[in-house]
Amino acid sequence: MLSLHHATSSEISKLTTHQYSTSFTLGIKAFPRAIRSHIYAIYAFSRYTDEIVDTFLDLSIEERRILLHDYRNSTYRAIKNKVSPYPVLHSFQRTVNQFAIPKELIEAFFNSMEMDLENGEHSGTTYDEYIYGSAEVIGLMCLKVFVNGDQKAFESLKNSARKLGAAFQKVNFLRDMKSDFEDRGRIYFPNVLFNSFDEHSKKLIEKDIQADFEAAFEGILRLPKDVRKGVYLAYKYYYALFKKLCHVSPAAIQENRIRIPNAMKLFILLRILIAPNLKASGINGLDQA
Repeated sequence: MLSLHHATSSEISKLTTHQYSTSFTLGIKAFPRAIRSHIYAIYAFSRYTDEIVDTFLDLSIEERRILLHDYRNSTYRAIKNKVSPYPVLHSFQRTVNQFAIPKELIEAFFNSMEMDLENGEHSGTTYDEYIYGSAEVIGLMCLKVFVNGDQKAFESLKNSARKLGAAFQKVNFLRDMKSDFEDRGRIYFPNVLFNSFDEHSKKLIEKDIQADFEAAFEGILRLPKDVRKGVYLAYKYYYALFKKLCHVSPAAIQENRIRIPNAMKLFILLRILIAPNLKASGINGLDQA
């Protein structure tokens, strides 16, 4: 029965999200039940794509390129046929088709993933291109779900959605600088060298991320009410992590992966969920928690 395949595929996308990201899992729980499966589908799809280029490191670059090419073709075939034997792609195609997610967003995502097979460092141009395809388009895909097909609302909010995706990705880059360099030979920030990463470079990066968070916050306030808290919750997790990164030295980032304790994540979750609105949750713009 196709309905069983639908349900099983959705559960597998949900499980994938749970296994890989406690932050996104908790954030998704704040969304209405009707859209949770679609956000799980987008996350799981992007996670498995990322696994091909970032985790299967025992394979050669060419072998990973072939896997990525096959996954890309399977994705487009699933969208066209409106069915796939691969559960994560099946749940993703249902979301893409239901909310008319444009192919160009998916294509930009795959292009950025392919850049990870080659680029050890970025210029300003390739950095912006990579950020757009690896993170901003994910925000835009989710926005398609949040506004439920309202193109006017999508156009009005898309810049903020892009900024939110960019902020999250840049925080990831800062947090994961050690493993990206040591395990994959990458440094994402332009004009930054891992071995000479200093306070001046860190402050410039922090200023850029802060500007993205500020632009994203304005858009969160204009999201449909039923999804606002869920997006804000993910935002708060990442902003708390960002502030923690701001308070440690460049050497600490070079030596450790800075984390937010699960207890703090739970505190943020409860604080936001029990409040009748964002203002009542103690929100003061870009406060830490």
